[in-house]
Amino acid sequence: MSKFELKLPQMGESVAEATLTNWLKEVGDTIEMDEAIFEIATDKVDSEVPSEVDGVLVEKRFDVDDVIKVGEVVAVIQIEGEVDTPVEESTEKEVEEEPVEVPAGELEAQMANVKESVSSSTPDFSSSERFYSPLVKNIAKEENVSMDELEAITGTGKEGRVTKNDIMAYLENRSNGSQVKEEAKPKPETKTEKVEAPSAPKETVANKPQAPKVQVGAGDEVIPLTRMGKLIAHHMIESISTSAHVQSFVEVDVTNVVNWRNKVKNAFQQREGEKLTFTPIFMEAVAMALKKYPLMNISLDGDKVIKKKNINLGMAAALPDGNLIVPVIKNADQLNLVGMAKTVNDLADRARNNQLKPDEVKDGTYTVTNVGSFGSVFGTPIINQPQVGILALGAIRKIPSVIETDQGEYIGIRSKMYLSHSYDHRVVNGALGGMFVKAVADYLEAWDINREI
Repeated sequence: MSKFELKLPQMGESVAEATLTNWLKEVGDTIEMDEAIFEIATDKVDSEVPSEVDGVLVEKRFDVDDVIKVGEVVAVIQIEGEVDTPVEESTEKEVEEEPVEVPAGELEAQMANVKESVSSSTPDFSSSERFYSPLVKNIAKEENVSMDELEAITGTGKEGRVTKNDIMAYLENRSNGSQVKEEAKPKPETKTEKVEAPSAPKETVANKPQAPKVQVGAGDEVIPLTRMGKLIAHHMIESISTSAHVQSFVEVDVTNVVNWRNKVKNAFQQREGEKLTFTPIFMEAVAMALKKYPLMNISLDGDKVIKKKNINLGMAAALPDGNLIVPVIKNADQLNLVGMAKTVNDLADRARNNQLKPDEVKDGTYTVTNVGSFGSVFGTPIINQPQVGILALGAIRKIPSVIETDQGEYIGIRSKMYLSHSYDHRVVNGALGGMFVKAVADYLEAWDINREI
């Protein structure tokens, strides 16, 4: 029986390693193709790695919490029903033939043609953030399935992954002529630049502050940080040392928003099957403000400002274990309120159930965090690098307020909240930072109580 080495697959162009978080199978277990073998976690998202063959797990090369490089062998699977057949000596004998002289120019031309044909028929998997098992990759290479074709296949596996059955069904349809091929459209060449936060000045050993040693007393409990907790701690310290954080605070009267939502939320849930929370309303306001002030939708790359074309809003979501993850609403300015509500609910639900895909937590251009859900009135959030701003939504409270009318002023009960805006003072001055958060407030205060949804 032959053995198959299951390697850690490429989980995305920017992912070079992952942490093994859980073994789903034990040595001796029978495994089916596309069945999950182990779970891994990257700095983006957690995921399962499936088997590419049927067989029996005979060896585990790593333990839980080990860090594994992409391409390393993680498990060995014994394939049942396959016998290694020895090669007869007679087939190894080479037939001596007289050498045939080929002109050097013709030989170079042949080699160039071979290289060109091989490179043109081999898909470039590194350009895709979608996960493909090695089995699917091999089939794609053997059948000359292009990367565009592979990306268009609808996957029936976990998280939409393309399985062996999916690609075989596609090939059968293609051979029967039922697969409609679209004309290849030349992709516009876009110049992309890798945006990295500028590194902080290196500190010498002499002046680097040392953390005070913590004494563990009798009865104290020592709780190790989780993998995600370590990553969050590292990212927070890195952001503080990278950006010059400045805050602006604005009080907002959201009485019209509260009354409007109370009026339409039941009908909305009956019609759409979704709850209408305050979050999509605030996200819409932030997206509109970013369109008005596009220099808040930027990143700083050394001494260059990268002005982002798309408005991708990060939505900080608390996890049941106390950690935090930031799914991204892509092209948020192009969604109406119904689409925004559905997207917010979907991402929040899958974030809590650890079902987010790697590309759903990347490419954010601005972040919103709801500190009011825990009762906080306002906060000073830390910027999510390499962005330059983050908005904290405070708790909505009913408070007495002065109301101005044509007949005079009087005291009334209004629903109000604070918006806390943290921004990078290296590239965002106080005027821009203040005008941006004021634009969000103005949008909310001017909410149409008769708006239809």
